[in-house]
Amino acid sequence: MSTIGSFEGFQPVSLKQEGEDQPLETDHLSTEPGDPGKDPVPKKISRQSSVTESTLYPNPYHQPYISRKYFVTRPGTIETAMEDLKGHITETSGETIQGFWLLTKIDHWNNETERILLVTDKTLLICKYDFIMLSCVQLQQIPLSAIYRICMGKFAFPGLSMDKRQGEGLRIYWGSPEDQSLLSRWNPWSTEVPYATFTEHPMKYTSEKFLEICKLSGFTSKLVPAIQNAHKNSTGSGRGKKLAVLTEPILIETYTGLMSFIGNRNKLGYSLARGSVGF
Repeated sequence: MSTIGSFEGFQPVSLKQEGEDQPLETDHLSTEPGDPGKDPVPKKISRQSSVTESTLYPNPYHQPYISRKYFVTRPGTIETAMEDLKGHITETSGETIQGFWLLTKIDHWNNETERILLVTDKTLLICKYDFIMLSCVQLQQIPLSAIYRICMGKFAFPGLSMDKRQGEGLRIYWGSPEDQSLLSRWNPWSTEVPYATFTEHPMKYTSEKFLEICKLSGFTSKLVPAIQNAHKNSTGSGRGKKLAVLTEPILIETYTGLMSFIGNRNKLGYSLARGSVGF
């Protein structure tokens, strides 16, 4: 019986990372004869330098087999979701849609979930969409006239927190956190949180199309003027109210974060292909 080492057509190779200057075991140094009593002088080894080309699309950190694990990147998926939501808005409110975005929502327990966001003339819609079954699971509608503050900045955590994240995000307030009940603060599934926090979707760099709909700055540039117009045209108690756009750290008050640690590292908040089970 043949073994892997002696299988015809396969030869063992040794790998070397770029930038290493140490010679491999297979490098041989030849010496020149010199004066007696002196150490032989090794010749320099000429090696062909490797040239690495990088392009914006696709991102070299998102190989095709990785991006295909996310159902949202599969052909026709995001287009189907947009058409579903367009049809819903046409049937219910008839408002004009100003844009679609695919972002990652971060809840008050630091859990990540992918969301589709829509901005209309009067409403911000946050949609939880099942990209496997191609159906809207939950749709949260926030009047633009109720949004009074937007914060942009890096994520911040309490000093004793064990589950921290890097990067920047955006937080939208339509109510005061001080009015949030203690039960709501400590309930990871609470829907009474008066704000929402977002960051860019991990599939942002897979294509030019996803770069546009996953860009946080593009979403902000549409959202801010839409809110300002809604405040200007408001006839209720919020008439004349101004929107505050601040640049400051975004605090996420988690300490142990065991649930988010497990969920975020396994991408449980995304529609993801997780392999088959069985034999």
